[in-house]
Amino acid sequence: MEVPMLEGEESIIASKLYSEGFKTLEKDRQKRFKKLLDFYNDLTGFGETEPNAIIHHFADMYGPDCESCGKPYRTHKASFCAACGNKRK
Repeated sequence: MEVPMLEGEESIIASKLYSEGFKTLEKDRQKRFKKLLDFYNDLTGFGETEPNAIIHHFADMYGPDCESCGKPYRTHKASFCAACGNKRK
């Protein structure tokens, strides 16, 4: 199953909600990051339960899609695809 990625304004909103979660004294992580989890799950329908994982689901953190297999390069500067080994042009 592919994890839904956030783009543009979605990433900005998620970042703000993630930051808000650190400003509360609530000990329960699910409650502390409820706004972030609800935002992501309502937007994607994915059902994520780990707030930290959402921060790694920002599309602009990764490079373009591989010309061979279609999976994203790990960074914008990556010279080869980690998934299939394709050499980037």
